[in-house]
Amino acid sequence: MGRFLFIAIASLFLTSCGVSKDATNKTGEITIKIVQINDIYEIAPLNGGEYGGLARVGFIRDSIKEKFPNTYLFLAGDFLNPSLLGTVKVDGERLNGKHMIDVLNALEIDLVTFGNHEFDLKEKELLKRLEESTFKWTTANTRHVTENGTLPFVTGSGLNKIVTSDYEIFTAVGSGSDKLKFGVFGVTLPSNLKDYVYYGDIYENAERAYNLALQNTDFVVGLTHVALEEDFEIAKRLQSIPLIMGGHEHFNMLEKEGSTIIAKADANAKSVYVHTLTYNLNSKNLQVDSDLVMVTDKTPSSPKVEVVVTKWNELLNNKLKEVIDNPNEIIYHASIPLDGTDKASRSKQTNLGDIITRSMANAYTGKVNAALVNGGSIRIDDNLIGDITSTDIFRVLPFGGSVLRVDLKGSLLIEILNYGVEKSGTGAYLQRYNFSKNTNGNWQIGTDLVENENTYSVAFSDFLLKGYDIPFLTPENPEVLNVYYPIEKETASDIRKAIIEYFKLQ
Repeated sequence: MGRFLFIAIASLFLTSCGVSKDATNKTGEITIKIVQINDIYEIAPLNGGEYGGLARVGFIRDSIKEKFPNTYLFLAGDFLNPSLLGTVKVDGERLNGKHMIDVLNALEIDLVTFGNHEFDLKEKELLKRLEESTFKWTTANTRHVTENGTLPFVTGSGLNKIVTSDYEIFTAVGSGSDKLKFGVFGVTLPSNLKDYVYYGDIYENAERAYNLALQNTDFVVGLTHVALEEDFEIAKRLQSIPLIMGGHEHFNMLEKEGSTIIAKADANAKSVYVHTLTYNLNSKNLQVDSDLVMVTDKTPSSPKVEVVVTKWNELLNNKLKEVIDNPNEIIYHASIPLDGTDKASRSKQTNLGDIITRSMANAYTGKVNAALVNGGSIRIDDNLIGDITSTDIFRVLPFGGSVLRVDLKGSLLIEILNYGVEKSGTGAYLQRYNFSKNTNGNWQIGTDLVENENTYSVAFSDFLLKGYDIPFLTPENPEVLNVYYPIEKETASDIRKAIIEYFKLQ
């Protein structure tokens, strides 16, 4: 009965995602299936299991591959960071994507390219993740800056070490002796500058890699992690490229530039794209059909991948229980999405930023005038909607930290607020509670003007007082008159606790 149910579900899935076409090819015709994912920060299903989950992605790929042997799974960047699990320490070291590599190895993913968030990791950390990889990486425009010069990144270890290439070539087999080769190149936008990373020009290197790959293949596709407008520009320059599988944006889209299809799936495997590429060896004609497949609680999981995901989830759950009693408790229902995307958190006041800072002020009921947190602390890079659990709050602010009550002069407070505005687009942009500007452009707390000589009590995230984002904001600044550090039993001792308590009051 169980086996029958599995077959029925798989058959229904294959039909629903548009791949029910007979896998037997006509003579001279070869069909390729590519399952595309991008911007994966979580290994397990989200929103109470409603969507996502890499074990489910594994089932999708495996189900298609049973009927279409030429099936591949590609990831268009951003997966090593940020994530709550990535902040967990094991043997004194943060995981920093180790869990993700473990799951992708179990998935037997065919190819990934670098996203900008891969370079959030320190050099030593990234090199460890590359060493642990048993799958292929491709990058045409990023290189490793070393003492011995600028060199390609290297993956694997020992006898399995592989130098990352500008492109990878795959061989697909049809009926009889029919074979074709197709190439895949990767490029990454240079939005995360690090001393150990060299970024070459996106367009020049996309063209170079495309042309090199085309010399040894029947056709070439792109696996990119760049902004949509940059994908359009690549397509304009490479007018014969049939497909660009992209990342960076977090919502699904299917665009066309000339004859080029540009596809991006939803972040965190809420959806995948299944691309069907049918190539006629005689006419050299290539047909591309792209189907968006939602990954839901109706999608079964790959057992072997599920084992690995469960291992890491149990570790996370045990770590969270050291801080809160019930990590999976539903604490709020968001009917309107709470915007935690990087771009918004670092450039404008968001509804999630408002809740975070209100929670910080609430932790000091009646004792503070307002609250500030740096937008870069918000690491979920996604929207929260529907039922929200305590674990979700830890996903939003994985690094935690306490909420400090700071007494400071109005002149310094104005300088801090202006600095936050000037840093729009960076992690130093400030999400605010109870601050606004009047019609003259002067800062207010509530309806009262912030005066230079007055003293104000403001709730700050402890990170801000370390001077990393705002160099002049440290306890040593003479206009910082007093800093209160909460003790462990106080709600303010952990910013996540403050938010959880605030939600419970709503």
